[in-house]
Amino acid sequence: MERSLFKFALLGVMFLISHSSFSQITERERPAEWKQLVKGARFMDRFLPMKGNVLSSDTWGADCVLPRYVDNGIEDGIWSYWGGNIRKGEDGKYHLFVCGWLECSPKGHMEWPNSYVFHTVSDNLTGPFKPVRIIGKGHNPEMFRAKDGRYVVYVIDGRYVSDDLNGKWEYGKFDFNARDRRIIEGLSNLSFAQREDSSYVMVCRGGGIWVSRDGLSEYNQLTDKRVYPDVDGRFEDPVIWRDHIQYHLIVNDWLGRIAFYLRSKDGVNWVVDPGEAYMPGIAVHADGQAEDWFKYERLKVYQDKFGRAIQANFAVIDTLKNEDKPFDHHSSKNISIPLNPGLLLTILDEKPIISGTKTIRVKIQAEEGFNPQTDIDVNSLRFGASEEVNYGRGCQVLTTENAGKDLIVTFNGKGNGITKDEFAPKLIGKYKDGRMLYGYARLPYIDYIEPILSARAPVFTKSGKGLECTVEVQNFGQVESKKALVEVGYKKEGKTIKVASGMVPALKPYEKTDLLLSAKDRFEEGKEYDLIVTLSSGKKVLSTFNLKKKVLE
Repeated sequence: MERSLFKFALLGVMFLISHSSFSQITERERPAEWKQLVKGARFMDRFLPMKGNVLSSDTWGADCVLPRYVDNGIEDGIWSYWGGNIRKGEDGKYHLFVCGWLECSPKGHMEWPNSYVFHTVSDNLTGPFKPVRIIGKGHNPEMFRAKDGRYVVYVIDGRYVSDDLNGKWEYGKFDFNARDRRIIEGLSNLSFAQREDSSYVMVCRGGGIWVSRDGLSEYNQLTDKRVYPDVDGRFEDPVIWRDHIQYHLIVNDWLGRIAFYLRSKDGVNWVVDPGEAYMPGIAVHADGQAEDWFKYERLKVYQDKFGRAIQANFAVIDTLKNEDKPFDHHSSKNISIPLNPGLLLTILDEKPIISGTKTIRVKIQAEEGFNPQTDIDVNSLRFGASEEVNYGRGCQVLTTENAGKDLIVTFNGKGNGITKDEFAPKLIGKYKDGRMLYGYARLPYIDYIEPILSARAPVFTKSGKGLECTVEVQNFGQVESKKALVEVGYKKEGKTIKVASGMVPALKPYEKTDLLLSAKDRFEEGKEYDLIVTLSSGKKVLSTFNLKKKVLE
């Protein structure tokens, strides 16, 4: 009996210690179907071996990150570095804007709220980066270039702006207009992607989507709920970017130490791809040696001229954040990991692809160091909707033909899985040496730049004519919109009761209009209603806005 009580007490102590020490992590159960994913389905499959020339154990860090490439990214014994991103300057050098704090700070890692932003420089994309100056105070920086050409370094609750990477930086703040929508988890950890007209789409920590006309002017919120996967997760550190095909977004579940990958045609409406985007274990050398960092956070990507992500930069730490103390053997740094950028693909057929399509012709473009006519294991190729090829299904190869330096592949259209909602079919296969290859293509019959109509909350007023409803509608798209229908209603017992409707005129990009609608007086005074504002064109729903509001006070 005493032995049993001792064991129970010991287990209790062990649980308390474990719960205290590992409160920063939890295990997330993966969907069963993820076990069927093929190589190339997950974003995580795109990570390539790390690069470096100086492999050393003569540095700080737990045994699991030793030896490591100390010339990869940025690290030293004085500062603990964290998140940042890279831009190539006109001087031909690579400029990493990264935050950090003194390793000897009394709070250890928890000194991060008092971070400084460092301007660091390297001759190589992977590093080593060396500080050249401190820009100012700030945490979790992300640098981008505004429409007017000025450089912007975002930090939590502020921004720095300069005409020159090596010039004077002026601190200021962004303006945000929530447009009657709830701001999810506050405005921190913002990430930005430039659109085709040099305007910017932004995602905030909570997963709300915002748009600014030039990157510096007011950011307007378009969404009323997070765009992240509908799963349990403590989400943070979103990163968004656009390439020549589509928009990409990765968000990190910091507690589960797993990240998710999403894609979008317009940067507003997103689809979630299966599989891990990243998790611990991705920092590996060419010989298989691993740098087993405890946490990977603050992902940023470096893009090539097509917008493809060719390198990932992470903030990493070798232990629990609370265990990183001053003057100890633990710290954090920013590392660089190359990415497989994917192939350049063009669909040559102009007719819409349907389930009955007989053949699909895809051109694979040659690039420096890549010959599609000799390097590809043609029989391994599968093409079609991501939902198909990610699981090893999709179209198989019928024939190939050379076109200059490029390769044209004709696929049997059977099993393509492409629907009316598809915007970026996927290719997965192998090189002849066994390495994974993949790529996305645009559909030639799809409009990739469309109007984006968004409504604000309806305002109800009583007049001599009865109940009236005013609704502001704005076009946040890059092209002019056509006439659209706006409907205002409320939800009751699973049904939507319509109370007002009207036509929205054609709106130029960023133009807005106020619509005065006659409303049916079906509301009780002082009662809160679940309102829904729907914008549509024909049978196509353009956007919806759900909110709770007392119509009559």
